[in-house]
Amino acid sequence: MGRTVDRFAALSLLLLVLPLFAPLFISDSYTLHFIWKILFWAALASAWNLAGGYAGQFSLGHAAFFGIGAYTSVLLYLKLGISPWIGMLVGGALAAGFALLIGALTLRLRGAFFALATIAFAEVLRIAVVNMRDLTGGAEGLSIPFAPGLGNMMFSGRAGSVVLVAALLLAIAVVTFIVERSRLGYALAALKEDEEAAEALGVDTIRVKLISIALSAFVSALGGTAYAFYILLIEPSTVLSIGMSVEMALMAIIGGMGTVLGPAIGALLIVPLSEYLRAEFAGSFQGLYLLVYGAILILMVMFMPNGLMSVVRDPRGTLRRLTLRRRTERGRKGDA
Repeated sequence: MGRTVDRFAALSLLLLVLPLFAPLFISDSYTLHFIWKILFWAALASAWNLAGGYAGQFSLGHAAFFGIGAYTSVLLYLKLGISPWIGMLVGGALAAGFALLIGALTLRLRGAFFALATIAFAEVLRIAVVNMRDLTGGAEGLSIPFAPGLGNMMFSGRAGSVVLVAALLLAIAVVTFIVERSRLGYALAALKEDEEAAEALGVDTIRVKLISIALSAFVSALGGTAYAFYILLIEPSTVLSIGMSVEMALMAIIGGMGTVLGPAIGALLIVPLSEYLRAEFAGSFQGLYLLVYGAILILMVMFMPNGLMSVVRDPRGTLRRLTLRRRTERGRKGDA
């Protein structure tokens, strides 16, 4: 069983290497942008998964760490001329610092209370950014002048950006793979299963939670820099929105929390679906995609609580469980 799991994880990482070569076979600008979006959201969902999926810390304020990464690297670039490659590390360290501070204050909270605390933090940060107009540009945000060059993390075509975000996704997946098989990973598994039992076994649950959320915040901030220097515009209503936090969590949940490949599978389903719905119903039903998101999430919780990864890993077992569930429900209706 252990060898099977290791082989599956290795195959997952191999699949995530493939997007690095996409620009060799695809030259269409729109197609490359579409691939970039899938890889970008897969990276963000994977970053969220380090805390939400493995540690069970259901954060709905992860956009705060994403926004810290974006604003830090952009401000360092615009004000001081510091390369975004350095700025992204500074932003990641700053986000991890905030995560440790917020975590120390809130990680004793559980369930919905922790989620509400993370939402409050993200909202406070958004309001602060809006009001610091001289530094952050306020609600209008900051625009980045286009200056192609590897040192500026800007590319004349989309191919370079696709390779960059694919490399980011692969790096996060490798970190996840290492964490999953480390002592920290076993502690996270015990914590997620039963926190009180984990404490009884000697697991320092507070320390483990802090490490997981700091690591998650760091890589989320890296995604913020990649986004900023691709879009060339950041504004608080986008990079610090609760909608961004929810989409990160949604993709990880639908794909399969606590797995290496799950968030990428979630992004592969949700991004094309949202693009289609937004294009198809842009004029008449602008919020329809949110309704569809909600319906998908409800169905996943009801029929596949472990996400789409349960189907990928064990299609026969999933089919048996669904069939058994259907028979049980029919039996209950017959008894009634």
